[in-house]
Amino acid sequence: MLNTKKLLITTLLLSMTSLSFGQIITSKKEAVKKGVYQKPEEKKKDNVAVPKKTETAVAYQEVSKPETKPAPKSTPKPKKYAIDNSEPEDKDLLISPPENYVAKQMINNAMEFLGVRYRGGGTTIAGMDCSGMVTAVFDIFDMKLPRSSHEMATVGEKIDVKDVKKGDLIFFKTNRRGISHVGIVTEVTDDNEVKFIHSSTSKGVIISSLNEPYYQKTFVQVNRVL
Repeated sequence: MLNTKKLLITTLLLSMTSLSFGQIITSKKEAVKKGVYQKPEEKKKDNVAVPKKTETAVAYQEVSKPETKPAPKSTPKPKKYAIDNSEPEDKDLLISPPENYVAKQMINNAMEFLGVRYRGGGTTIAGMDCSGMVTAVFDIFDMKLPRSSHEMATVGEKIDVKDVKKGDLIFFKTNRRGISHVGIVTEVTDDNEVKFIHSSTSKGVIISSLNEPYYQKTFVQVNRVL
């Protein structure tokens, strides 16, 4: 088998020598160098047909995938709450109006005079009468009132005792000459008891109640000046 291959190579070299314009090629290596001989492996590679791209393949390369966008997040709808109107309206419910701020502050200042002794014509902590105490309280807020209780009774709006509120002036007739005493309403309780601060001749500045028999008997009117 080996001798047969040698014979084939020798024959090939001789034929190639005759085709190379009279050049004598004496070896296989020289034949490869001259370009008249190729290795069997190289020939096979040259003769292998390269498959052409099919139209299907080209089309697959050219067609791009469509761009996909993420689905938008759904915003949850706000819940609806039913309003229960089944309960009947309470017609007996009474809403009290807000307290008068100035009246509240006046009462706070008047409370500072508790215990001050009575003094006719006085308007200071050294001593004060009923109208003097009221005058002193209003002076703190730069509000001027007549000096006597009788004259004070002509200021503001005269109201019914059932509508009395904190800060209203309350008047009494303690002698035969007419209105002669005044105080400032400090509280109206849930059972409609009216309390007031005033300067009495016997105890000085104190808090009394309209429910007391003496003041029930001498009560005249209530004025709203604020």
